[in-house]
Amino acid sequence: MHNLDTSFQWRGRQDSEDGENGFRWHHKFNAISDTHDLSILGFACDLGVIANKGRKGAKDGPNAIRHALANLAWHSHLTIEDLGNVVAGDSLADSQDLFAKTVKRCLNNQQFVIGLGGGHEIAWASYNGLFESNKKNSGTIGIINFDAHFDLRKPAPHNSSGTPFFQIAEHCKTHSKPFHYACLGVAESANTQALFTRAEQLKVISLKDFNFSAENAKTALTPMLQQVDQLYVTICLDGFSADQAPGVSAPSAFGIDLAAVIDVLKWLAQSQQRYDYQWQLADIAEMNPHFDVDNRTAKLAARLIFEIVKVQSSKP
Repeated sequence: MHNLDTSFQWRGRQDSEDGENGFRWHHKFNAISDTHDLSILGFACDLGVIANKGRKGAKDGPNAIRHALANLAWHSHLTIEDLGNVVAGDSLADSQDLFAKTVKRCLNNQQFVIGLGGGHEIAWASYNGLFESNKKNSGTIGIINFDAHFDLRKPAPHNSSGTPFFQIAEHCKTHSKPFHYACLGVAESANTQALFTRAEQLKVISLKDFNFSAENAKTALTPMLQQVDQLYVTICLDGFSADQAPGVSAPSAFGIDLAAVIDVLKWLAQSQQRYDYQWQLADIAEMNPHFDVDNRTAKLAARLIFEIVKVQSSKP
């Protein structure tokens, strides 16, 4: 069984002397509005991480991120709602299906959707929501993954947090669609030769962690952006070093630069008109509060979401 849990209570600091100028994120989630520009949706799931032989705890990731978001200052004119968490039961596929259907509904309502993970099996669910939303238009989807791992594993025997982009590649083949996938921050030490070979066969755009910079990323991504209609951005927290992100299933000794990632996110939002694509979907993956230290990983996830909302607020 799986369900949608909406029980999280948004609470935080009150600066009533400043009125609305003192609002924080928890105020905006508690505000009443008929329509919303942004939605967040959690994927409370450990099944994919367990199937990938990782460390359990990702199911508690979405609410850990919410706690870190609650007291951030609000600087946007956009309205936002919290749709709750898809809580995984015994079936990973059923949980992913519910998440995808909820994402599709939001996208059809012209909302920007931010997914909160949970393991990186969220990517298969997010992609399917975007694919189904975009089906009538037959548009081409591009995927940008900031990650230490390709996540191109074949099911062995089950799908997992390590298989989502292989699943997407197979889905593209089945539907006669091009597979446009970029993985930025790949750690050579964390991906076998088989995975690098598969990435090469699938023509994956990749930057290794030590080659990652904002300028290198923009150069690598531009040809793909010129060919896609819809963009999906996913950020795996294990792409950052363990001192910034200890609370993940597979912490990294070396990671990508946060400031450079934010620079690229801003550029992606600003480049939509230039390259004629639409960016409506992003998610954060691999938040595992059981192994976090001083809430560092949750705070990193919250800051990334803050920056995504910021660039969506200021895009042309």
